[in-house]
Amino acid sequence: MEKGNNILILIDGAAVAGCRANEIQVGGELIEIASPDTGQWRNFIAGRKEWSFTSGWLVTTHADIKRLLWQGRTVTVRIIGRGDSAGLTGTAIVQQCNMNSSVGNLAQGSFSFKGSGPLTEET
Repeated sequence: MEKGNNILILIDGAAVAGCRANEIQVGGELIEIASPDTGQWRNFIAGRKEWSFTSGWLVTTHADIKRLLWQGRTVTVRIIGRGDSAGLTGTAIVQQCNMNSSVGNLAQGSFSFKGSGPLTEET
């Protein structure tokens, strides 16, 4: 995905994490419209879409920031390409948050997010 180089997590408009590695999944369900009477070939139409991502992060270790990232928290996700000013934006819910040892004022973490609503292109 060309706009997956950088991902920011924003809470109340402030970035709280910087991405180290990520995997973005965008998909949709398929709805079968073929009747069993029409023969051996199945026929589908596109159904509802969904998106999610998992990622490794460096985050500040400040207790208030860590509390904001726990499971169930809704965050704004902004996905931008390196050097781009526009990208993709969406709202996601934190499904899982794992924090590892800290170095200085940073800690490593891994997060799983589930998109809630559309992933829209910024203009």
